[in-house]
Amino acid sequence: MRHAIALLCFLLGPGLQMPSFAQGFPTKPVKIIVPFPPGGPVDILGRTMAAKFQELWNQSVVVENKPGAGTIIGTEAVVKAAADGYTIGLINTPIVINPGLQSKMPYDTVKDIAGISLLTTSHVVLVANLTVLANSMAELIALARKNPGKLTFASPGNGTSTHLAGALLNSRANIKLMHVPYKGIVPAQQDLLAGRVDLMFDVLQSALPQVKAGKLKVMAVASPKRTAFAPEYPVIAETIPDFSVPSIMGLIAPRATPREIVNRIQSDALRGMNSPDLAARIRQLYMDPVGSSPEEFDSFIKTEIEKWAAVVKTSGATVD
Repeated sequence: MRHAIALLCFLLGPGLQMPSFAQGFPTKPVKIIVPFPPGGPVDILGRTMAAKFQELWNQSVVVENKPGAGTIIGTEAVVKAAADGYTIGLINTPIVINPGLQSKMPYDTVKDIAGISLLTTSHVVLVANLTVLANSMAELIALARKNPGKLTFASPGNGTSTHLAGALLNSRANIKLMHVPYKGIVPAQQDLLAGRVDLMFDVLQSALPQVKAGKLKVMAVASPKRTAFAPEYPVIAETIPDFSVPSIMGLIAPRATPREIVNRIQSDALRGMNSPDLAARIRQLYMDPVGSSPEEFDSFIKTEIEKWAAVVKTSGATVD
């Protein structure tokens, strides 16, 4: 028996002392898939993160743009990649909206995707044309209740996050704002400025120049608390408790990726996010660097999927 135990320990010993999957990672180029064309905020963050990873890893990190189908094409490419950490994805808010909106998905967001880390949050703001006879959320809600169906809000298209933000506001405030979908953000902004529509949810960095120019006014910000970028503006939650429309970006990997590698990427992502140069670059884009554990990001994705699926069902929203 003693000989058998000794032999077993001898056989298992080297295995027990083997280095983890994450030691030495990466040993070849890493790819970050961005589900948008070059040039937008998601692409900018992807390339900024790639440069930081390359600095930390002393290994090539490339960005591959795979736009289309409301980010589904790019995300599917991540899901179907080898689960070895060498292909990861940068995603934003549609990852939690698509499951409740799309009747057929080529992957299961919860089962097939491993969250690495939430990276940033941006602030969504409800802006109005200057002719709207309200200057606060309380006044806007009162005006909408007196004129059901007469106030309009624009969005870049059916099923977009800002469309569903308006649907959530209708539900939570018990009002009826009429949705006017456009084919893209630019025509929606143009008609808002021209007064052809009354309101629009937009990201702060996009809306703020027009607000500062005196062409639009802010009703409130859809974040849990006031933002340091524009602390003078109230949040919707001050009028409608717990109202929040987060605009997020984060890193994902295929679900089967070894947890040690996921944790290694997450740890290095947070190292990068905490570096003064990257944190400053993120804030230049009106984003807050946040960071999370993989488990926290998985939980966030699951909770937000349930939240937006309920909004889609209540509003009857469909994809163009």
